Amino acid sequence: MEQLALHISNGVLGGPVAAATAVVAAVGLTLCVQRGRRDLDDRLAPMAGLVAAFIFAVQMLNFPVLPGVSGHLLGGTLAALLVGPWVGALCVSIVLVVQALMFADGGVTALGANITNMALLNTAVAYLLIVVLLRVLPRTPAGLAATAVVAGVVAVVAAALGFVLQYALGGATELTAGGLGSIAAVMTGTHALIGIGEGVITAVTVVTVAKTRPDLVYALRGLRKPDLVESAA
Repeated sequence: MEQLALHISNGVLGGPVAAATAVVAAVGLTLCVQRGRRDLDDRLAPMAGLVAAFIFAVQMLNFPVLPGVSGHLLGGTLAALLVGPWVGALCVSIVLVVQALMFADGGVTALGANITNMALLNTAVAYLLIVVLLRVLPRTPAGLAATAVVAGVVAVVAAALGFVLQYALGGATELTAGGLGSIAAVMTGTHALIGIGEGVITAVTVVTVAKTRPDLVYALRGLRKPDLVESAA
């Protein structure tokens, strides 16, 4: 079995699918730029730089999960929590472009697919879950941590399934002997485990920030600071 990681290499997807996902990525990023300008302020701009640097570092660390299968953290949930969905997707996209052009991590022809899965889809799913969970869970460090873990797992699996769908629409090379079902099973199982790790790391990072500077956590803006401080005491 070849290694199945979420960074798609050149030649894995056919030309039509690669072109279509490039269009989706371009449209999505254009929208993110337009909406992200409204969010950027003196607090969000430096945080966005830190988030992008952190995501770059963790995505460069590929690790084995199962025999013949590698993966890495995505960072979309962390970005969505700290800088919001629009700027968060831009942060992840910048990382993916740099990795593809400078480190050959992910194919250039598959850049649209990688951005669609790991920046747009991953961040969007994460933020939608964050919005819902923060309305029903206690606005405490424990509630915020649970939100991060659940959003991390689901968003990472969603990104993996995005690749499975793209491969089903136009895979250009055989990845496993078991066909699409085997690919879906491996990608889902592998990235569910990765999502758990990502959720835990995201929870620790965001809760640490929220306990001292909840105003720096995009997802908590509008909430009263005592909600977190009193529970942390």
